[in-house]
Amino acid sequence: MMTIPMHPMNDTVSILNEPRLEFAGGHLATDPHDGLALFGPFSNGTSSSQFGFNHIVVGAPGGVAAWQRWAAQMNRAIGVTDRDTRLWPPYPGFDVTFSSPWPENPVRTYKLDRDELITASRKRDPHERSYSVVNQVMDRIIQAKKLDLPLIAICVIPDEVWANCRPESHVLNPSDHGITSSKKKSRQAGQLELFEEYDADQYHFAPDFRRQLKARTMGLDIPVQIIRESTLRLTEATKFGERGLTPLSDRLWNIGTALYYKSGGKPWRLADAREGVCYIGLAFRRAGDGKRTACCAAQMFLDSGDGIVFLGEYGPWYSPDTHQFRLSPDAAEKLLRGALNTYEAAKTPDDPPLREIFLHSRSQISDEEFAGYSRACPDSCKLVGIRVRRDRFGPRLFRDGRMPVMRGTLWTLDRRSAYLYASGFKERIANYDGWEVPAPLKIDIQHGEADIGMVARDIYALTKLNYNACRLGDSQPVTVLFSDAVGEILIANPTITDRRPNFKYYI
Repeated sequence: MMTIPMHPMNDTVSILNEPRLEFAGGHLATDPHDGLALFGPFSNGTSSSQFGFNHIVVGAPGGVAAWQRWAAQMNRAIGVTDRDTRLWPPYPGFDVTFSSPWPENPVRTYKLDRDELITASRKRDPHERSYSVVNQVMDRIIQAKKLDLPLIAICVIPDEVWANCRPESHVLNPSDHGITSSKKKSRQAGQLELFEEYDADQYHFAPDFRRQLKARTMGLDIPVQIIRESTLRLTEATKFGERGLTPLSDRLWNIGTALYYKSGGKPWRLADAREGVCYIGLAFRRAGDGKRTACCAAQMFLDSGDGIVFLGEYGPWYSPDTHQFRLSPDAAEKLLRGALNTYEAAKTPDDPPLREIFLHSRSQISDEEFAGYSRACPDSCKLVGIRVRRDRFGPRLFRDGRMPVMRGTLWTLDRRSAYLYASGFKERIANYDGWEVPAPLKIDIQHGEADIGMVARDIYALTKLNYNACRLGDSQPVTVLFSDAVGEILIANPTITDRRPNFKYYI
């Protein structure tokens, strides 16, 4: 770690070493691409390495055909141009990367009617269109559940359906006349109608195709990988108006890593994680009343890299005045106690006892909240409350030349506050892979005692636990990176009661 004094101020700027990852055989590397290509995944050769890649494919005929071509490509090596070698590493093939070939033939293929999908996605009411599309996919996944096999569901979705089935989507060519806002409110309240039939359940789910499908399939014990048809394009050249894509090798790395993780494998783990330490990201989402009601959830990440999710309670947790989420002491206690109980039920005899718990929240943690969390914390554990958020409007660091500051730059303000640049110039690829001036993470130790340098190094390491892609590191730690998605899946689908704690169902 290199330290640069900031004269005449008392604070300092340091460059943290890139966190190391552990792969098969205990081998170490900083870049997942290097570790997987050279050594194989961490799960390889461990007691948890016996799993299959049974999968089903659901999609319109064109999407299914695109997946068939893609599946064949997954077991082949793909090179890149010389100028892209470091930014976009070559892909050695799924069998080389993950020590087993990807089966090119799915267990079952379910073809959907493309016209029916498009028509359903063009309904004016966002709840109705997402619900209608999800129902078509759900019918096939429920059929696959009868096979009584451990499965992954790969859903290949037309790009128009993806674009239409999001909460703020504007449908250009509606397939119906829609309903008035007053009628929608009455339907959401459960009011029956004499002359029109509608499914009241559609208003109990998120008006977002991806998050609704994740929530509704969770109880079937089938992780879902949702892929847009355009993502499976094997050529990089695009026609005018087509969606721009990263090189084929990069997409193969990302999808391969996500599928390996959702199949039950662990691609890598943090090499220098401290034993008995866990990190809990606090997620909030406002309810649909537009006032103070909100719900909370907790995402626990262990030193092993495993993730556990727990849903908290609804309550008046949001303040319109401060734009902050604040739990009552009792709600905070129940949230942390529930997450810890979920962990206790899932842990193995070999797992070490917890020694330290770090809470990560984008909102401030009040004294009353922390008192509630403390009541749930075991006496043998140290509890620390930390606010972690991207600071887009605060101070910035710059350096000479065209490139931004290095990833890992730590600007320590005092013993309890610092700025961490988790994005920036990456030495491993000799480039910056972002599109804007990097925004640092503002880290504030608000409760408890901890060394700010150690806290920053832990948060920096957690930027490398996103198994949904194969990257050197993200701009945020996994504890807060997925908080919105977890909140939407759990909280915006309140009628889903059969939830799973495993993180692979949420990403």
